[in-house]
Amino acid sequence: MARDVEALDLPAWSRASGPSQGPQCRDTMAHLDSEVKEECLREDLRFYFMNPCEKFRARQQIPWKMGLQILKIVMVTTQLVRFGLSNQLVVAFKEENTAAFKHLFLKGYSGSDEDDYSCSVYTQEDTYDSIFFAINQFHRLRNLSLGTLGYGESEDNRIALKVCKQHYKKGTMFPSNETLNIDSDIEIDCIHLDLEALSKDPQDWKNSSFFRLEFYRLLQIDISFQLKGIDLQTIHSRELPDCYVFQNMIIFDNKAHSGKIKIYFNSDAKIEECKDLKISGSIQKNTQYVLVFDAFVIVICLASLILCTRSIVLALRLRKRFLKFFLEKYKRHVCNADQREFINQWYILVIISDLLTISGSVLKMEIKAKNLTNYNLCSILLGTSTLFVWVGVIRYLGYFQAYNVLILTMQASLPKVLRFCACAGMIYLGYTFCGWIVLGPYHNKFENLNTVAECLFSLVNGDDMYATFAHIQQKSHLVWLFSRLYLYSFISLFIYMILSLFIAIITDSYDTIKKYQQNGFPATDLQEFLKECSSKEKCQEESPAFLSSICCLRRNRSDDHLILIN
Repeated sequence: MARDVEALDLPAWSRASGPSQGPQCRDTMAHLDSEVKEECLREDLRFYFMNPCEKFRARQQIPWKMGLQILKIVMVTTQLVRFGLSNQLVVAFKEENTAAFKHLFLKGYSGSDEDDYSCSVYTQEDTYDSIFFAINQFHRLRNLSLGTLGYGESEDNRIALKVCKQHYKKGTMFPSNETLNIDSDIEIDCIHLDLEALSKDPQDWKNSSFFRLEFYRLLQIDISFQLKGIDLQTIHSRELPDCYVFQNMIIFDNKAHSGKIKIYFNSDAKIEECKDLKISGSIQKNTQYVLVFDAFVIVICLASLILCTRSIVLALRLRKRFLKFFLEKYKRHVCNADQREFINQWYILVIISDLLTISGSVLKMEIKAKNLTNYNLCSILLGTSTLFVWVGVIRYLGYFQAYNVLILTMQASLPKVLRFCACAGMIYLGYTFCGWIVLGPYHNKFENLNTVAECLFSLVNGDDMYATFAHIQQKSHLVWLFSRLYLYSFISLFIYMILSLFIAIITDSYDTIKKYQQNGFPATDLQEFLKECSSKEKCQEESPAFLSSICCLRRNRSDDHLILIN
């Protein structure tokens, strides 16, 4: 202890012995203890804000989290690609079956839909022929279809085809006398035609009173039936096949009573667990390998989740130490910007991506084992998690100044861009509503609010401009003139003014960041605190020799859990 006191180079009066000098010695030691705490805090903060390479050079600390993130990128991307290839088979099977159903059950189907409906009829005879054609095709399905299809059971556990018609309750109409007397209440009548009834003489069910249609009262006819199929193409990919249930409905829409009946075909495909699968070969073995790979992905993401959560918890503890010290020494609070520096937003992004990957992987394993069939939800989870994982790669590129410009520019311009978009969005909504109500009856791109918004957004990007102008029907000269004023004003306002201002905001932020990188960024309270004793020579001049050794001893004993791995 005598060597330590001598090293302090205290004044002569403080080295004198005697009980009267005790309070001064205690004050001096208290002051030194405060300096020790401050230096320890500063060292912990410097170490926390180092990148993995700097931490390795400073303390030979291996960047485990960075290596784990790189491994996770490879694993998650491989998992997504394999699932995407499998999901493509599912989507292709559904779409190809829907196309086959249209050719099987719609008479005169040309192979391409007419607008949003499949085909249309214009005479009573064609309507009856289309209805009876669909019913006969259902009866003869086993001898017609090229697919692995079979009949499904209806709600009442019967293999039957259900036909329903909606019509006004009663009424009379004489267009020549401009006379109409009708009850607007709607009645729904249904009939079930099972295979046994269809096997009899077709005239028996065709001549029933149900099919005597009064077209002036008729609103809609629905033909619904259920089919089942097995997707055998997955066997070539060494996967277990899926069993499908197709709920099909043919709709004859006569609500407009315009002399044109639109025919819609809707097919809702659901994947169900196959009851009995007996397949020999290497498929089952391949499925086990895939399940093991998915389990390994879950383990990797759990490790990443735990490490990132631990880093955030330790960062909050370090921030609490800094806030307390700053308040005690400078008698004021740390600004919010400096407080946010302790929370690494990349860690939050990694935690979200890990949770999504774990959830998606569990769901994928259940799908692979044929216990669940929710491909869409699994695709959303895995796709979003992979997006976040690859966005997180920007963090490591940000360690280099040349690549850090994008991140800094986005951070600086985001608040301004959001405020600007909020104002521009009001003008955009105004044009959307105006275009829908005025041009909707005369242009297919303005039929509903969704298509109007999409059309205007494409115009802002310079897409399909001439076609939008040319497709306006010139049935009304007033509407045609309005459409020109509407489109010219929108394009001029958004492309030449709003879009240019939008780019100018981002360019201004970019110029500011480039200037800061050349001349230095404005120093915050946290940075000013870290700059103190930044060089070894200055620290050695201002601090006693034993101060740093005491600081290291104190950190090794009590503060080791607060030295964070960034």
